[in-house]
Amino acid sequence: MTTEQGYRQEDQAAALPLVLSGVCRSFREGEGQLEILRDADLSLNPGELVALVAPSGAGKSTLLHIAGLLERPDSGEVLIGGVACEGLADAERTRMRRLSLGFVYQFHHLLPEFTALENLMMPQLIRGLDKGEARARASQLLDYMRLGPRADHRPSELSGGEQQRVAIARAVANAPRILLADEPTGNLDPVTSAYVFDALVALVRASGLAALIATHNMELASRMDRRITLRDRQVVEL
Repeated sequence: MTTEQGYRQEDQAAALPLVLSGVCRSFREGEGQLEILRDADLSLNPGELVALVAPSGAGKSTLLHIAGLLERPDSGEVLIGGVACEGLADAERTRMRRLSLGFVYQFHHLLPEFTALENLMMPQLIRGLDKGEARARASQLLDYMRLGPRADHRPSELSGGEQQRVAIARAVANAPRILLADEPTGNLDPVTSAYVFDALVALVRASGLAALIATHNMELASRMDRRITLRDRQVVEL
């Protein structure tokens, strides 16, 4: 490889929201080691929806946790917007998560004592936005997700689909570069699941963020831009 080619590759990596390079991860199991990831590589493009499809126990959650800076790999590198994250102190990793990453889980994890609007305002206030700005953006997102009339309702007053749409809106409240979702429609019936997925896709397309979505739903996976799996402890395209 020439020096010029090396620079081009570095520039390409810097332009990508997320790059995992040579990631390895194993866990102690009794007296041995259980290897989950070995030299795993992955990159996400802006505005791209990528489905992560693999059997339970294959390492999907581990991959998402490493990509989301919730867990450190044993070796390898995670780059977010070209920034190498493995050498960062915990405080800087937390700041990177707050500014660049949004998370959606199978269960919505909304704060039960707050309204839908307040749940969306909370991450923005933590980031440092003033209350007026946070309220305006939260209202805009709820309207976009067709939840404007439900803004003053607490989670217990919302349906499962509404709760998950609030959770998706909350995940992008701070305008992240990357959305990571772990079975975001797994607890929903097929009709509600399709509706929530449509809302998620529309939000990704409108905002241009990159999304990595773990799912067992092959119908939903087929509607994404790419499908990947974990095979022999590596990321493989389907």
